[in-house]
Amino acid sequence: MSAQVIAPLPGIFYRRPAPDKEPFVEVGDSVEAGQTIGIIEIMKQFTEVKVEAAGVISSFAVDDNGTVGPGDVIATVD
Repeated sequence: MSAQVIAPLPGIFYRRPAPDKEPFVEVGDSVEAGQTIGIIEIMKQFTEVKVEAAGVISSFAVDDNGTVGPGDVIATVD
């Protein structure tokens, strides 16, 4: 069963902790409940985006540096 990771607030979604770092996770990676898969920046404040259930990242609906709104799907976990 798939679960969606939803943006809790608007901002810019980043898949990596810094421009020169590797992404938190890639499609196909296994994740644990509570694991960070990205961050959202709004007005220089950063909020971690975490998965609610363990599984495998099957897709990202938002590109790195993409704009998200509250309730937007960020990723799907199978």
